[in-house]
Amino acid sequence: MEEDSRFESFVAERADALLRYGYVLSGNAHDAADLTQEALIRLHRTWSRVRRKHNPEAYTRTIMARLHMNAWRRRSREHLSWDLPDTDHHDLLPSDMEQGLWQELGGLPRKQRAVLVLRYYEDLPDEEIAEVLGISRGTVRSHASLGLSKLRSALPQPAAVEEGLS
Repeated sequence: MEEDSRFESFVAERADALLRYGYVLSGNAHDAADLTQEALIRLHRTWSRVRRKHNPEAYTRTIMARLHMNAWRRRSREHLSWDLPDTDHHDLLPSDMEQGLWQELGGLPRKQRAVLVLRYYEDLPDEEIAEVLGISRGTVRSHASLGLSKLRSALPQPAAVEEGLS
């Protein structure tokens, strides 16, 4: 009974943050909700072991990242929607310039997007990203390099933006 109340407290405290994380990974509110729900179901199954041995939130984020990476097996085609989630949030909305970055990020292949989200949004080192995604550190660096290169080529350079403002 005490384990269930601790799990419920964890969900009440961290569900919104996990939903935002799912949104950043997947790019749309529906997939984010599905990722969050499935990850919490899996967490509940192993709650007593995870709570004692691991950080439950990190464990849940790992589940979410892996579920996201394996989603191609369940779907033949991905449809991204850049509408905001239906729930209230307290984060600042991205500026027009940042909105372009989010749209380009959504156009990257899943693994590149996941690596960039884990590296820059979650601030994880390459070793942890490799562990979360089940790939090598070299593959993490390769995906990060390719993803950043695609983003840089698709987005205007800061000097070009400043010239446009003059």
